[in-house]
Amino acid sequence: MGEAAEYFSKDFEWNDLRIRVENDPLLQYHLLPFEPSNSVPSVSPEADSDAWSRFHLRHSSGKFFKERRYLLKEFPELVSCKKYCKVLEVGCGNGSTVIPILRGNENIVIYACDCSTETLERAKEILNEAGIASLKDRFCPFYCDFSISKFPTWLACNSCRANTFQMQPSFTTPENDGSHATGSCALEESGCCIGGVDFLTLIFTLSAVPLQRMPASIRECFTVLKPGGLLLFRDYGLYDMTMLRFGQDQRVGFREYVRLDGTRSYFFCLNTLRDLFVNAGFVELELEYCCVRSLNRRNGKSMERVWVHGKFQKPVS
Repeated sequence: MGEAAEYFSKDFEWNDLRIRVENDPLLQYHLLPFEPSNSVPSVSPEADSDAWSRFHLRHSSGKFFKERRYLLKEFPELVSCKKYCKVLEVGCGNGSTVIPILRGNENIVIYACDCSTETLERAKEILNEAGIASLKDRFCPFYCDFSISKFPTWLACNSCRANTFQMQPSFTTPENDGSHATGSCALEESGCCIGGVDFLTLIFTLSAVPLQRMPASIRECFTVLKPGGLLLFRDYGLYDMTMLRFGQDQRVGFREYVRLDGTRSYFFCLNTLRDLFVNAGFVELELEYCCVRSLNRRNGKSMERVWVHGKFQKPVS
């Protein structure tokens, strides 16, 4: 409970942080409109995916990302779901989100995608190392970069929303859907798809997508949710400590930065997120900043972290 509570506490007011940042002369470059330089070459969508693949390979031990157990407290719907629930985890990485959800509710099956096949294989290994067979049986990873392509057709289509499926020993997908399945699940299909998912999680994933590709990516999430389904969101918030550490030369857009390894990060304000999701058809249920002050034990310095928590629903009708 203590570990989960620290991700909920309002240790400071976001507006107080905003005032301090906006009045600090050394941080003014974060507030300026972005003017792209002609000398900086544009980066292809494939290069973005490659950068994240290399990142995950460097951190393949799984120690870089800890299990996000706090999500079960932040999104209690994942625990209280009593019926047979289907969850789509977008950008699953090494499984730090998947594992606590599977442990927390035995009624859940997770379909998990990532832009790196190597990362998906590592997620499967970490799940196997957990030593709980029932977790592996409810984990169905597949390759997909939702920022540059559509989700595979077997996830959902309008004509097959009511279809159900059963778990089987091996996982197969239609050959023409553009996906690459790597999991141990299969569909007992009465149509062409599994009928959509009950929950979709975007946990520190959307910020890695270039801003201009976000609207299409969110609309794609909308298409695979069942009517009434929930999209659960957590990501970097405006004026988070990580944002303020980026140098001026690392700006690639307004509130958008690139790291030395080529991976990028966007920092969200509430209004930007609200517009993105509402314009895609979602109904806003919850949207707020989570402001957490933590202590770096190595150097004794206080760190002010800002994340955005959100819940969005696909309308029933």
